[in-house]
Amino acid sequence: MISTAPLIETSLEGLTLHRRGKVRDVYEVGDDLLIVATDRISAFDYVLASGIPDKGKVLTQLSSFWFERVDDLVPHHLISIDPDTFPELARRHAAILRGRSMLVRRTQPIPVECVARGYLSGSGLKEYRQSGSVCGVKLPAGLRESDRLPEPIFTPATKAESGHDINISEEEAGRLVGAALVSRLKALTLEIYRRGASHAESKGIIVADTKFEFGLVGSGDPQRDVVLIDEVLTPDSSRFWPRAQYEPGHGQPSFDKQYVRDYLERIRWNKQPPVPSLPEDVVRRTRDKYVEAFNLLSGRELQ
Repeated sequence: MISTAPLIETSLEGLTLHRRGKVRDVYEVGDDLLIVATDRISAFDYVLASGIPDKGKVLTQLSSFWFERVDDLVPHHLISIDPDTFPELARRHAAILRGRSMLVRRTQPIPVECVARGYLSGSGLKEYRQSGSVCGVKLPAGLRESDRLPEPIFTPATKAESGHDINISEEEAGRLVGAALVSRLKALTLEIYRRGASHAESKGIIVADTKFEFGLVGSGDPQRDVVLIDEVLTPDSSRFWPRAQYEPGHGQPSFDKQYVRDYLERIRWNKQPPVPSLPEDVVRRTRDKYVEAFNLLSGRELQ
């Protein structure tokens, strides 16, 4: 049995709730924001009735690890993950927040998801099979599912409030936020991906693809004022595969929601409310995969 109950929802007295997402609850703390990663888990665009214990801690602590490793490439919004350093109104909730919260500076979020793909999978595979390209990027003929791409590609998407994000071309992204800004986002996305994927591969994990979010501060100059925000190279924002089991030509085992998705397909859930609960073994195996990914990538123990 898993000893700790998952944190499904927060209510922090004295703090104003800024917004509640599928996984994170965001509070206002003066001029800054407090991002609390709960243990909620979503699949097929719905938050499930069961949580995964410690999942929020993995997302927070792994993001903190990556922020440290890329801060020479781009500024980030993280101020602290130590609740003992938070302002008093947040510090009084330290028992809940420890290990799963980030105090961050506010930015103006850029309404484009910045996706880097190093392997052919997911929506990219579906698009490739239809057109031979992904988000307007032409790829060689004859690629199989899970094949490594000749080089990583930048495939932006629009950020959806609900449901799946929509893949768009680099040109379309430029029309949304400006060509100069998209050029900067592309360069950052691919450089962060290359660095992260290289480190992960040395630890036995393939980063097939991942998505980043960025914000703007100050005047919004695309060369000076872009900030990396949200989460970085986590099992929720990335497709992690065990390198030792990699075998192109079909789908790969993963370090994320694979057990959850497999279970939901097995019970033939129609992907409509009411959402099902998960059996204990699926919860346990999913938690183990999240924690294993954290341990391998960071070399740290989960706090």
